[in-house]
Amino acid sequence: MDLNILWFWIIAFMFIGYFVLDGFDFGVGMSLPFLGKDDTDRRVLINTIGPVWDLNETWVIVAGASLFAAFPEWYATMFSGFYLPLLLILLALIVRGVSFEYRHQRPESAWKNWFDGMIIVGSAVPALLWGVAFANVVRGVPLDADFNYIGTVFDLLNPYALLGGLTTLLLFFTHGVIFVALKTEGDIRVRARRLAITVGLVTIVVAAVFLTWTTLAFGTLASGLLAAVAALTLVGAFVANLRGAERWAFGLMAVTIGLAVVTLFASLFPFVMPASNDPANSLTIENASSSAYTLTVMSWTALIGMPVILGYQAFTYWVFRKRIGRAHIEAAVH
Repeated sequence: MDLNILWFWIIAFMFIGYFVLDGFDFGVGMSLPFLGKDDTDRRVLINTIGPVWDLNETWVIVAGASLFAAFPEWYATMFSGFYLPLLLILLALIVRGVSFEYRHQRPESAWKNWFDGMIIVGSAVPALLWGVAFANVVRGVPLDADFNYIGTVFDLLNPYALLGGLTTLLLFFTHGVIFVALKTEGDIRVRARRLAITVGLVTIVVAAVFLTWTTLAFGTLASGLLAAVAALTLVGAFVANLRGAERWAFGLMAVTIGLAVVTLFASLFPFVMPASNDPANSLTIENASSSAYTLTVMSWTALIGMPVILGYQAFTYWVFRKRIGRAHIEAAVH
């Protein structure tokens, strides 16, 4: 396998890691108005992701840096053409991170409610806009002969891209609510399972429409098969949640999100940024990649560094594996 093809799939793997891990963070943040009856409930929800949310977020930094190094033309075109959506994602992530740290600094309800609102918005905006961005990459955007984006922001808000954004929003929401059921105990766990049933049904319908549209309009036989398996695992996660098997439900949701990302990358291959106006202006794995020497150095770096990162993250999740509930929060107060 050529190194540029290898790095195309390594970047896909990094986005899988980001969407699976930070995806449930987004879902937990969006669940605050639905599962947080009072401040104690909201503290329980935030504490389910408290030890890991910032670690999960580093995946997008690594993915962006790898994209810049391995495919500089792709990086330049996407980050210049999608400047406003990506800026909004960055601002939302900053607002969310600040809110996690500041909401407990003062006892007033108004203070906490303000930062809770920013957590909700800071979770929903990236969940929506990442789907919009990736759907536009798969669909193709207008590019000139120098691979510069020549459309407008409104061109990115097309029906297919908006459906992609709604799909990621619902997938992450469902993923996060199932994570809450997995990580909590008592009444909040029961309510999380019920909410996952309701939102899960909507997610299945919306995701099925999006994956079908992707396969018929932009996909191949391989991406179509991947989309079908993703649909089956999503239904499996719904059934597992119905039966109270939170571990299976969460695992199958992770597989679903991973397969959805692979489906999008498989639909792209061998392009990285198709040109909707003229196929000759499209960016491919070949014309967008760095030199062989750069990709070789990156490959050795990834071979050494990636096991360390995965091992450290696995250890962190193992340490903070226990369930939490209202009793833990109330005990901490006293």
